[in-house]
Amino acid sequence: MTDPIVTPGWLSEHLGDVIVLDATYFLPPDPARVRQEYQEAHIPGAQLFEIDVVADPDHPLPHMMPDADTFAEAMAGLGIDGSRRVVVYDRSANHFSAPRVWFTLQSYGMTETAVLDGGLSAWQAEGHPVATGQEAASPVPRQSWSREGGRILTARDVARAAKDGRPILDARSQDRFDGTAPEPRPGVAPGHMPGAQCLPFTALTDAAGRFQDQATLNSLFGGLDAPEPVVTCGSGMTACVLALGLARIGRRARLYDGSWAEWGTGAVGPILTKAS
Repeated sequence: MTDPIVTPGWLSEHLGDVIVLDATYFLPPDPARVRQEYQEAHIPGAQLFEIDVVADPDHPLPHMMPDADTFAEAMAGLGIDGSRRVVVYDRSANHFSAPRVWFTLQSYGMTETAVLDGGLSAWQAEGHPVATGQEAASPVPRQSWSREGGRILTARDVARAAKDGRPILDARSQDRFDGTAPEPRPGVAPGHMPGAQCLPFTALTDAAGRFQDQATLNSLFGGLDAPEPVVTCGSGMTACVLALGLARIGRRARLYDGSWAEWGTGAVGPILTKAS
């Protein structure tokens, strides 16, 4: 099994052999800030991957998985043809958004994709250089990409999974899961879906901002007997942190892309709270 997480030292040694993507994302969405911070400091050679741009243009929810045409256009522009390994990072303290891009590329068959442990802050803390400004892109001819079936789930799929007893892991905080804290999106109720278990994505990062080791991950995911648990969160972003953790211990995950932004509207299934 190839570890889906690489260290800053490894990336420094292989920087000329891989494609690096800056997948920074902020909530609330702030694309201008993302571009500004990228231009102020990024790993040399890194291209900016804009999560809200490389997304399904026809979906009413934010940053849903891109269709094949959108994905192919983005990959060509970023110089990605599948021949080189891709390393993704962000500048959060807990791998907030890079795993989302990792999962996106994985779902389109790019299995040689990894996330930089600790992101940009770890890279800088180890004394590696950063670049400024805009990196010149090296576009490649557009390739044909197809998404792997069954990795991205609909609300109906998740309802069926819950009925069948498949584990459903929710990456949101415990208070949001319990329904004791409000949801950040208007029109979305607090709580959780039937059959879900709460595992906040922040539990997968240690105090130093590094990903937990395999022994800790095995403990966190202990007791899951289904081969491919369902992962969910607020809008399909931090669920991918759980998917990355599962991948690190040799497990695959299925992503409910619409996540609570869809289910929490009350239009697709029951909403449970701690009080209920």
